[in-house]
Amino acid sequence: MRINFLSLAVASLVVSAAPASAPVFDGETLHYSVNWPSGLSLGEAQLHSARTKPTPKSEERYDFDFTIDAGIPGFKVSDKMRSAASGDFCSIEFEKTTSHGKKTTSEKTTFDPEKQTATRETKDGGKSDLTTERCAKDALSFLYFVRRELAQGRLVQRQPVFFGAPYDVRLEFAGTQMIKLGDNNVEADRLNGFLKGPHSEINVELYFLKDAARTLALVKVPLEVGTFSMELVK
Repeated sequence: MRINFLSLAVASLVVSAAPASAPVFDGETLHYSVNWPSGLSLGEAQLHSARTKPTPKSEERYDFDFTIDAGIPGFKVSDKMRSAASGDFCSIEFEKTTSHGKKTTSEKTTFDPEKQTATRETKDGGKSDLTTERCAKDALSFLYFVRRELAQGRLVQRQPVFFGAPYDVRLEFAGTQMIKLGDNNVEADRLNGFLKGPHSEINVELYFLKDAARTLALVKVPLEVGTFSMELVK
């Protein structure tokens, strides 16, 4: 118990050292290289955010987009995701289209915070209703929510995150360390992510720069064949 207490205390001190102001993700575009365990590039990915300012007739809104184009000879991966969320990162709508080799899927999830439900519809006509919290978060809105919380010195608590199906997501602070981005060494906070879905479990490493926006700099996905990564290049 003493060790756990000390670990939490150290994590709290490091995370609280982040800037106190909340970042505004408006017009940010981040480019990444998707890399094979050997370091060879498999393709590229991009994250984009846009903010609609509140008016007397409408509330603040965010639109997030993520695309990835990667693959090896004979097997191409092309994923596109879009999220619409409130100013508090509560999901309004989430769409994703994935193309892995010859398999393509497309679906859309619409969130109703008042009823605390989400309606998931697939391109083949499938439809299901899911129970959610009032401020449910999809994978993209959750990522930006994590960045906002880190910028204000807080670590997001365990919660369900919707990526089509709901995933139980737990984040654990794993210290501050130097990472290599291109030719530079930079300081970043590492979070270990534990994701459990209806039929799968995956662990990831997330590295956030210690800048005001808490930019996602590096993602590592340890698999049996090696650790794949997504590295910030611009």
